[in-house]
Amino acid sequence: KQWYQRRVRADGHGDDYIEKREFRFFLHSLRQYFEYFVAFARIDGEGDRRINLEEFVAAKDMMEAWVGPIDDMEATFASIDTNGGGQILFDEFCAWAIKKSLDLEDDEE
Repeated sequence: KQWYQRRVRADGHGDDYIEKREFRFFLHSLRQYFEYFVAFARIDGEGDRRINLEEFVAAKDMMEAWVGPIDDMEATFASIDTNGGGQILFDEFCAWAIKKSLDLEDDEE
């Protein structure tokens, strides 16, 4: 979604096709979202594609390796949970991961 929004702003027409000049950016974005999905899945202990507060707090050490120190886990959880549903959804997690420049420690990059 965010890749598409950036593309619409960049070229102004937002068609459904990737042009040759956009392909490298598309691949980079796809790889980045895959990395976010892997991180999200590692935190999601129940495998329900949602992260609750207990899962989030339990993954503190792992997440700090990816984004740096997190002082207040509950406040951070609340700031990520933008819809106030009491759980972090993948799109909310991605928005936070982008802001924090999340980088898995064991990927090949």
